[in-house]
Amino acid sequence: MKARAHVLVSGLVQGVGYRFFTVRKAEEYGLTGWVRNLPNGKVEVVVEGDKELIEEFLKELRVGPPAARVTGMDVKWEEYKGEFQTFDVRFGWI
Repeated sequence: MKARAHVLVSGLVQGVGYRFFTVRKAEEYGLTGWVRNLPNGKVEVVVEGDKELIEEFLKELRVGPPAARVTGMDVKWEEYKGEFQTFDVRFGWI
């Protein structure tokens, strides 16, 4: 079953390679979407693909790369839109 998740990750998740970790894991799971830093120190992720694979991907995001310290993750499940071809880093918050 295809799904989409909108995720806000909090903790020490900026300046530690978290976005590039997220891209690598998304590619390993064959997922599409994007990741970006937010001005409030959180990381925002929008991901689409097979729901079971997204759930496994989210387990990886709860850990993050070695220097990260994830303290919270807010996940909102949304309707699959199929709007992405790849998984990318977005820069800026506009």
